[in-house]
Amino acid sequence: MAAVIKTVNLTKRYGSLIALSNLNLEIQEGDCFGVIGPNGAGKTTTIKILATLLQPTWGEARVCDFVVGFQSRQIRPLIGYVPDYFGAYEDMLVREYLEFFAAAYNINGVGRTKVVQDVLELTDLAYKHDSLVDGLSRGMKQRLSIARTLLHDPKVLLLDEPAGNLDPRARIELRELLKTLRNMGKTIIISSHILPELQDMCNTVGVIERGELLYSGPWTELVKKVRTGTVVHVTVASHQEQAAALLSQEPTVENVGNSNGYLEIALKEGITDYSFVPHKLIAAGFRLTMLKEEEVNLETAFMRLTKGIVQ
Repeated sequence: MAAVIKTVNLTKRYGSLIALSNLNLEIQEGDCFGVIGPNGAGKTTTIKILATLLQPTWGEARVCDFVVGFQSRQIRPLIGYVPDYFGAYEDMLVREYLEFFAAAYNINGVGRTKVVQDVLELTDLAYKHDSLVDGLSRGMKQRLSIARTLLHDPKVLLLDEPAGNLDPRARIELRELLKTLRNMGKTIIISSHILPELQDMCNTVGVIERGELLYSGPWTELVKKVRTGTVVHVTVASHQEQAAALLSQEPTVENVGNSNGYLEIALKEGITDYSFVPHKLIAAGFRLTMLKEEEVNLETAFMRLTKGIVQ
């Protein structure tokens, strides 16, 4: 099966600044692909090139096997692009706003009325159809942006920081909407700084730093890649320093550190059994109040993989 999105040595320069350097990506149909990286890493540049809004300096980007720059007219009907800011036309009613864009896609007559109603219901905005766009909350405006991109039923959605500045409820509602769209078979590329949410929504991710792709693939494999060994977090009711000294004597322990009020016990390479920890502490008279293995998630993996360097 051909990739829906494919880039080969994709590079974008602004004078001496290299925004993207030889980016090679493949995103399959139905993937929800998270683009993550620090500010200035090249995330927005990548999405804008795929949206046919920027021309690469060299290299190639393909969307549904059409080449950006040479076949952009064929690409645009296949994509829906949501930038990291809301557009103009805030003096329109919600339904008028959607009808305006539906007309731009040559959706007319009864078909336009139906498709506008369908996307209003899909994005849970039907009850706001007669409200002014300017009066919507930030979260509702973001859902309206997505509704606009769905009018022509695109195969690919390109979302640049869609959860930026949203309150917790709006982020949850947006996350559920994106899950629904993925279940409908849409291929979604999304950039975000909120990594726990990307972990929940995406099956694949790409990590970009200073314009270079450090990793691309399932986020679960990234977590396995950066995991260096078993780390256990422990707290005791009192005398934490003495507990640390006791555990440091164990031959299977590499290091014991103090982090945010708990002991961080790193086991030696290949050791995964930490059942000795509670036994030792309780036998020595310590009152154990917490014991858990450190979870390595997407956020942890990102911090270990990147260096925090920006352009």
